[in-house]
Amino acid sequence: MVQIVRVMGAKRKFLNGQLLLDSGQLGGSFFQHTVVLICKHDAEGAFGLVLNRTVGKTVGELIIADLPEPLKAAPLFLGGPVQPGALSYLHTDPVIPATDVLPNMALGHSLDDLLEISESVFATKKVRMFAGYAGWSAGQLENEMKQKSWLTYPASIELVLETPPEQLWQKVLTRKGGWKNKLLAQMPEDLSWN
Repeated sequence: MVQIVRVMGAKRKFLNGQLLLDSGQLGGSFFQHTVVLICKHDAEGAFGLVLNRTVGKTVGELIIADLPEPLKAAPLFLGGPVQPGALSYLHTDPVIPATDVLPNMALGHSLDDLLEISESVFATKKVRMFAGYAGWSAGQLENEMKQKSWLTYPASIELVLETPPEQLWQKVLTRKGGWKNKLLAQMPEDLSWN
């Protein structure tokens, strides 16, 4: 849900729990055709994770820890260009509805906490791990929104953890509807392919 806060007479829109999609204006940048989950957005800036970029290796190939085999075999995602060595993960917990990202979804950074969570990961929980993150300083994301660099769409567990990453950008654009979004979803990453 988009949170609107009144700051000194002006309304400010925070995008916690929203997906940001490349609006077609980010060609040639790291964020071309990306979908970013905004995990935290306030007056001090924003923190998000790119959902549809993998590192090209599994979690077990890059993280040395006693994790369950299914988690070790999962792809490690590139959460963004900031601090690519920083670990973040999203995890679901159906019994705790009030979490910090979405209902039933929380964000973590501690390997110790991940080890604790991973004991029940494949019974009742889902986990996706990220190296790096996307970050914006105070006012930076708001400026990018004014420049129409991003489109927004409400995040859901289904889109974040269950949709194949290579289909996510097109799927969300199609769900947004409208002929412009449909056309954008069909645009190749490299326009010379046309």
